[in-house]
Amino acid sequence: METINTVESVIAAHDVSKTFVTSNRQIINALKSINLDIPENSFTVIVGPSGCGKSTLLRIMAGLEKCSSGKIVYRNKNQEKPRKEIGMIFQEYSLFPWRTILDNVCMGMEFAKKNIKIRKEKGAKYLSLVGLSQYGNVFPYELSGGMRQRVAIARALANDPDVLLMDEPFGAVDAYTRILLQKRLLNIWQKHKKTIVFITHSVDEAVFLADTIIVMSTNPGGILTQINVPLERPRQRDNPEYAKLVVSILGMLEQESSEDE
Repeated sequence: METINTVESVIAAHDVSKTFVTSNRQIINALKSINLDIPENSFTVIVGPSGCGKSTLLRIMAGLEKCSSGKIVYRNKNQEKPRKEIGMIFQEYSLFPWRTILDNVCMGMEFAKKNIKIRKEKGAKYLSLVGLSQYGNVFPYELSGGMRQRVAIARALANDPDVLLMDEPFGAVDAYTRILLQKRLLNIWQKHKKTIVFITHSVDEAVFLADTIIVMSTNPGGILTQINVPLERPRQRDNPEYAKLVVSILGMLEQESSEDE
């Protein structure tokens, strides 16, 4: 099993394994011996076959699930429960339909009992950052899927997390909107330099976004390889080196899937 080491890490996985027991007492080894370091201000993307444990690993990083063995460390502290420094964005928008867009963005600050004026001003700032400043007083049902996902990003950023975990956040939108969201997310990351861990099924999306791509194996989920993306930004999809890297990763995943059959 490959161990990934960097000089400084914000989040680190140390020999993390996760086992589930189904209702009929079947044991499922979702993750086995995951060792991973996430560097400060990096954009790390995790790809792998369906069922390889990508989302499980992210939820353990977020403190939403516990590992069966090993540990996750956040800035030298054991990460065992949700904390405000680690934000999470899911594929589902998870917006409250009865609240306006601005009130959705301000929700975390409201729970933290921040002054209403401060949270409204900060919420408006992050709505502007994702290009939705004119939609603060409308409701989620009045927005498209891509716009709702931008609201979810604004809400996470408004809580000023140190780390942003993103579980296939663009999986439910159309291809063109997905490209626009990728570009907007990169702009936000380059301006604010959050540490991002991003899960996707799309190899193209991984190559477009990542500093580092983690390719996972399956049954049980493990780390197949780490790829430090050598392409400068902004990346062009018609660049032969871009296409070569996409094809290479797809080949790894195809080989992994065939060995699993």
